[in-house]
Amino acid sequence: MGDVRGRWGRRLGRLSRSALGERLGGFIYGTIVVLAVVAAGARAYPDDAGRIAALVAVTSAVFWLAHVYAHGLARSVAEDRHLTFAELRSLAAREGSIVEAAVPPVAALVLGALGVLSTRTAVWAAFGLGLAVLVGLGLTFARIERLGRLGTCAVVGANLALGAALVALKLVVAH
Repeated sequence: MGDVRGRWGRRLGRLSRSALGERLGGFIYGTIVVLAVVAAGARAYPDDAGRIAALVAVTSAVFWLAHVYAHGLARSVAEDRHLTFAELRSLAAREGSIVEAAVPPVAALVLGALGVLSTRTAVWAAFGLGLAVLVGLGLTFARIERLGRLGTCAVVGANLALGAALVALKLVVAH
């Protein structure tokens, strides 16, 4: 575990504060989108974890593409010039955290599609992983900002409240 922390620490250390903030924001946004799609997908395909996984993956990719496109246009207008391919590629990589946020929940859903887990268990595992990611992101933010216990609890609580609202939506929609 120390080696993983060391690698992450070095990677995070290379990012500017602005880039780190954007990555955290992308992960939070992406995770919330994923949880909403899992809730809707579980309602539409209650016995098909593979379809839910595909729905989550495609939706995440579409939102990523929309973000890259919108930010690219905005930057082009703001700077009064056309973006180079390298700048667009950099923007796409920066927004990649939106898609990366889908990986843990999609992995759980794929286990359901493969029959390792039931679809119901896979959906709940996807929710649990999404909530765990939100907790981890809240803790990361609190650590970067050097928040005390109260501030850390507030940030983690806010992240969990958003995620829990989507879990509640799943319960309401499914029943």
